Amino acid sequence: MAPLLQQAFRRKPVSVMAAETGVDGHGGGQLARTIGLFPLTMIGVGATIGTGIFFILSEAVPVAGPAVVWSFVIAGAVAGLTALCYAELASAVPVSGSSYSYAYATLGEVVAMGVAACLLLEYGVSGAAVAVGWSQYLNQLLGNLFGFRIPDVLSQSPEGGGLINLPAVVLIGLCALLLIRGASESAKVNAVMVVLKIAVLVMFVLIGATGWSSDNLADFAPYGFAGVTGAAGIIFFAYVGLDAVSTAGEEVKDPRRTMPLAIILALLTVTSIYVAVALVAVGAQAQARFEGQEAGLAAILEDVVGASWPGTVLAAGAIISIFSVTLVVIYGQTRILFAIGRDGMLPGFFERVNARTRTPVNNTVVVAIAIALLAGFLPIDFLAEMTSIGTLVAFLVVSIGVMVLRRTAPDLPRGFRVPGYPVVPVLSVLGCLWIIIDLRPVTIAVFGIWVAVVLVWYFTYGIRHSRLRPGGVAGDVS
Repeated sequence: MAPLLQQAFRRKPVSVMAAETGVDGHGGGQLARTIGLFPLTMIGVGATIGTGIFFILSEAVPVAGPAVVWSFVIAGAVAGLTALCYAELASAVPVSGSSYSYAYATLGEVVAMGVAACLLLEYGVSGAAVAVGWSQYLNQLLGNLFGFRIPDVLSQSPEGGGLINLPAVVLIGLCALLLIRGASESAKVNAVMVVLKIAVLVMFVLIGATGWSSDNLADFAPYGFAGVTGAAGIIFFAYVGLDAVSTAGEEVKDPRRTMPLAIILALLTVTSIYVAVALVAVGAQAQARFEGQEAGLAAILEDVVGASWPGTVLAAGAIISIFSVTLVVIYGQTRILFAIGRDGMLPGFFERVNARTRTPVNNTVVVAIAIALLAGFLPIDFLAEMTSIGTLVAFLVVSIGVMVLRRTAPDLPRGFRVPGYPVVPVLSVLGCLWIIIDLRPVTIAVFGIWVAVVLVWYFTYGIRHSRLRPGGVAGDVS
């Protein structure tokens, strides 16, 4: 048992990661370093705005009422504490794999695989959730422009009365094709889409504010503080973009400086926009109308101005913006699988990189198929909550990892250090646990089953094929 535990908790040295990825003059890695600060920040913003604000209010307002504004603030505060932890680890361990790689360097192999389970859930399910939201806004736009909608049988999951959500499946396919072309091309396209989505949301705030009515805020917190924290758990997946920045570690120029800056800038941008949009939305529409409302922001604007054109513009902006979210989360998923494959705990199929495009094409195809199946056949509310718990557990591990790495590698080069250490990482851990406790028991149970499945894979395949095993590629470096 002792040797097994020793194997399960072996840690991958940061020096090995640096040698593999070409950090600090160690040579070239498998992936090309082509992404600068602005496109990297836009990856964070792109993975976040659109994931929640364009459609999650219809799920969160019925739980918290107008006090959902505070739900966004709470989720943003917890995410902010964690963002500081991510910024330090991203500057110290600037590689692909995000919190999987951070856990591998600080807490051990079996913990890293548990985090991998969280990340695979986080990215795969959030990609599916936002693709379902994209389908809703596409129908809104088609209805406004051409007077018809895609029939429910082809735009709803079986639980929603349809056969398959075909628009969501098509969106995922388009994102996969773009990612196969290359990371730099994908980052540039994403940056353009992010600028457009921010402009559309600013338009919503300016126009929506003209329909403000204090009567809509009269019963501000009808379900009390429990409702506020419950809604925070539902919308927490809207902050997955912070993690997406860290998945690009091997494709970023000057990663020790660029990655922490991009994470912090993305957080500030996203939280400001979320709170502004949520505040205007609950002030412009009665809370009872949010429940079950599709393409909610567009519907609010149509009611405010008494015409369809603002809703049409917003629906078009949402279509562009949610495309960018789907693009980034699929990107993040493929880089995590690439890192796990390179470590030997997935078959070599997952680490192969196309010689011409320098992208993991095999990963991209597999991820696209899996996410398309989720988006085509599952409802959005379940997908959103499953993403939240995966994100929260990954954030929790990162916060612990900062404290561990400070003790085990105090002299490791860091482009950023968490201010207020160790108070900030401890508060981040407590905040994540607080929101997890408020999630539905069925969500926690399904999550537990999923992590157990991944750990079974680890103990039957991963532990025997790890590159850190005696005689493995990295087995002599520790």
